[in-house]
Amino acid sequence: MPRPCKRRRVRGRPNSSYFKPAGIRMTALEESMLSISEFEALRLIDFKEISQEKAAKEMQISQPTLSRILKVGRKKIADAIINGKAIKIEN
Repeated sequence: MPRPCKRRRVRGRPNSSYFKPAGIRMTALEESMLSISEFEALRLIDFKEISQEKAAKEMQISQPTLSRILKVGRKKIADAIINGKAIKIEN
């Protein structure tokens, strides 16, 4: 049985939960699901440009865990941009 997931502190909330390529109907697109913890990691590291150590402390997780979350989030966003998918941010 795997360890239970530790609660992560998330302070930033997205203004919208969907992003999609222009000119394509939502029904014709695949979705790339971005978790709220992946969103928060991207917000802290890439948008606010703070260190991984400080961001991990803000989210109350370890730095290696933050690094894994960030890697997965960046991969999902890259997949959506390259393959023309919509991005849905889950709560």
